[in-house]
Amino acid sequence: MYLTSDAQVRNILIVDDSAFEQRMLVDLLSELPYRVSVAFNGEQGYQLALSSRPDLILLDVRMPNMDGYTCCRLLKANPATRDIPIIFLSGTDAAEDRITGLSIGGVDFVSKPFTPGELAARIHVHLNLIQRQPAPAAASEPAEVDPDTVIVNAAKRLISDNLAALPSLAEIACSVGTYREKLNHLFRTHTGMTVFAFIREARIQRGLQLLRDTDMDVQDIALLIGFNNAGNFATAFREKTGNTPSAYRASLEDDAAA
Repeated sequence: MYLTSDAQVRNILIVDDSAFEQRMLVDLLSELPYRVSVAFNGEQGYQLALSSRPDLILLDVRMPNMDGYTCCRLLKANPATRDIPIIFLSGTDAAEDRITGLSIGGVDFVSKPFTPGELAARIHVHLNLIQRQPAPAAASEPAEVDPDTVIVNAAKRLISDNLAALPSLAEIACSVGTYREKLNHLFRTHTGMTVFAFIREARIQRGLQLLRDTDMDVQDIALLIGFNNAGNFATAFREKTGNTPSAYRASLEDDAAA
């Protein structure tokens, strides 16, 4: 039997739309020192995580209404739930799915069918990793965050992580649990910009950082932050800063030499 190092009973949330999968996981975890709660889709799982603050979440990827990736993005964008470890469970073993799950905040990705012993061991490892992290000097409950702020923060991170090849506005909105018109409205309210204006600003700011901190060619930087070519990047950069990328980098070199 796997026990956390202090044998403390831990709370685990299972989010899976399959009643069969739920029952199998509940049966497995009932033999271990865990309390278990269940949700049938990502939206329900997100709300249960907010209310119960589980110690770990087992999150299915493919679900109706809200999939596991969307649920994870919202959980990681909310200070109240961002530190809860998430283990993705998926019927696919595709590398792209694994990369997505880990890059948006999952601590592990387990493909179905899995062996009960392996899953129990992975849960055990991640729960004990939490225990070994030093506690803050004055731990306090995170302040409750407005749900719309969580959506905006989740969208900002998705945009920041995918500047080179952003999905459409509708896909971005769907990926954070909303629709394009509402997402644009939320961005106007919370940032004073449309989503497209925010993306353009994010690309310029990333370009400034890469020009300042790396020796990459302007063309390579342009492609890395989502412009089709160096000319388009130079035009947008000049509109924002009054300089071309090359002139900006040259001014940095002159300042350093001086």
